[in-house]
Amino acid sequence: MQAKIQEAYNALLAKEYDKAFALYSALAQQKEPTSFYYLGFLYFRGFGVDQDSRKAFANYLEAATREVPVAQFEVALMLENGEGCEQNFSEAAFWYEEAAKRGNIDAFNNLGAMYKEGRGVIQDYKKAFILFSKAAQAGNASAQFNLGALYDLGLGCEENKEKAIEWCRKAAYQGHEAAKGIIRRMQQDGQIVF
Repeated sequence: MQAKIQEAYNALLAKEYDKAFALYSALAQQKEPTSFYYLGFLYFRGFGVDQDSRKAFANYLEAATREVPVAQFEVALMLENGEGCEQNFSEAAFWYEEAAKRGNIDAFNNLGAMYKEGRGVIQDYKKAFILFSKAAQAGNASAQFNLGALYDLGLGCEENKEKAIEWCRKAAYQGHEAAKGIIRRMQQDGQIVF
């Protein structure tokens, strides 16, 4: 089976989407977990098949229930946005948490945002702080920006303008537009120099 998985992935990389779809479909018949993720990806993008968000969601969900972390993240994202399914914030939070448990750094950031805003979960700035910290330390630019915002306002942590600027800078260096805007504004106001 490993050879078939590699062949399907090679077809995907070569942008031979019809072949990739056929190979992943055959693997899905054998209940190979990641094949459902890749079928979801093909349906979501409309590569080799007609674009279909509902079929993408169904395949992502099948992979998610088989503990494929990237699929768990995609299911959460689709549930959060109501794409290919009915919008459901609490289900989105559940799947972000499942993906985070398996090490998906983007899931830590998105789950942190849900706790910060109280969407699908009870608002909890301390949990948001912990989740943003984990993702920020792993290099996620959005989490770095979010962590900086919590430090700036003292939400879930002690207010610390220096740490707020430090995390915003890290996000800005990675190209995070909102962080770059804040750093620019602070330079113009004379609050920071660099």
